[in-house]
Amino acid sequence: MTEELEQLLKNLRLKKILEICDEEFERAEKKQIPYHEFLLRLLRPQWHAKQEQALAWRIKRARIPELWTLDTFPFKKQPGVNRRQIHTLAELDFIPRAQNLVFIGPTGTGKTGLATGLLLKAIQNGYRGQFVRAQDLFDDMYASLADRSSRKLINRLARLDLLVIDEMGYLNLKPEQSNIFFKLMEERYNRRATLITTNLDYDEWHQFLGNRPMVEALLSRLRHHCHTLRIDGPSLREPQG
Repeated sequence: MTEELEQLLKNLRLKKILEICDEEFERAEKKQIPYHEFLLRLLRPQWHAKQEQALAWRIKRARIPELWTLDTFPFKKQPGVNRRQIHTLAELDFIPRAQNLVFIGPTGTGKTGLATGLLLKAIQNGYRGQFVRAQDLFDDMYASLADRSSRKLINRLARLDLLVIDEMGYLNLKPEQSNIFFKLMEERYNRRATLITTNLDYDEWHQFLGNRPMVEALLSRLRHHCHTLRIDGPSLREPQG
């Protein structure tokens, strides 16, 4: 490889081609490889490297706390989860159909693992998604009131193909936070898919969101096109030692 070629590849940020170029030059000379095949042998690995980088960036931006996958979920230890139903959801048809998922069950039963597994699968298939814990979401909503950025926050979250809200539970919320959350869910209604994990059944939501009429309107939208999975099984967080 000449210095000029090396510099051009660096400037164009073709790192993968730079890595394999000398090896492919030698292979082409020995085996009399046609020009088009030689070019393919350079470009194909570069394209795959770009795809891997893009996926890694989307996963990082999605803020997934741990890369749980559905393949590693301990279905045998959790009889409260229907493996067939989860694998059907993993086909991701619910996302283009803007259908919601709500996982209801006690703490430690695998709700977060299933949610992040589905989110990871969605990102791997080109969808835009994000994971956020409910407490952090409501904190962001409250902070947005101070600098009047609530509309910006709602717009950003409303555009996501799949929004995962984890651990909706007994939160101490102000009416303003509940109002912003209602606006967010209203704008995602029939447009984008939302996945919520919670240890509360629907009739308990008014206890932390307040304003029963608003909660009823919220649940009417949330449950209109929704798959509700109730996980009644043992905790997967066994004591260690």
